[in-house]
Amino acid sequence: MKRRAFVLALMAAPAAAHAQTLPADRWQTVVSPDLRFRLEMPAPAQKTVASEKEKGHAGERVAWASKLDGEMFDFDYVDYAPGWFSDKDSKLMAKELGRGEAEKAFPRATFRYVADEPVTLQGWDGYALDIADAQGAVVMMRTYIVKDRLYRLLVTAKNDEVTKAAARRFLDSLRFAETRTT
Repeated sequence: MKRRAFVLALMAAPAAAHAQTLPADRWQTVVSPDLRFRLEMPAPAQKTVASEKEKGHAGERVAWASKLDGEMFDFDYVDYAPGWFSDKDSKLMAKELGRGEAEKAFPRATFRYVADEPVTLQGWDGYALDIADAQGAVVMMRTYIVKDRLYRLLVTAKNDEVTKAAARRFLDSLRFAETRTT
C-alpha cells in the first residue's frame, strides 16, 4: 500500500508543478528590431516609444509593458551617445542607474531590501534590486549596460509562488545578441 501511494505521489508531482506555472500561450517573445536582445513577457505586451530625450540619449526610449494577474511586467531600453557608458566604470554606472530613486520611493524603514547587488548577464554589468513589503509582495528591478545601451526590467509579484515564478521567468528570459568576454 505504501508503494502504491508513493507511485501515485510521483505521478501527481508533475501535474501539481504544471498547475503552478503559467501556460505558454500566455507569454510572448519580444525581440528588438535590431536583433540585439530577446525576452519573454506575458501576452499581450504593449510597445511604446518615448521621443523625449534626457541628457546623453542618442535615441528614443523603447518600452514594452504587460500585466498578468494584476502584476506589472515592464521592460525598456535606450541608446546613449557613443562613449556615454563605455568611457566610464560600467559597474558603478549600473549601480547608480539601478538604484536611482528607489531608496526615496522605498525607504528601508518600511521595506526590506531582498537583493541589492551587482550582477552580470552574459558578461555585461548590471544591478539587481529586489524590495519586499511587510506582506511579502516584491518589486524586482534589473538594470544592464551593454556597450552604450541601457536595459531596464521591472516586475511586481504578490507573495505567492505562481506570481513569483512568473516574475523570475520574465527576469531570467532576457538574452543579448552579444556576450562580453573579459
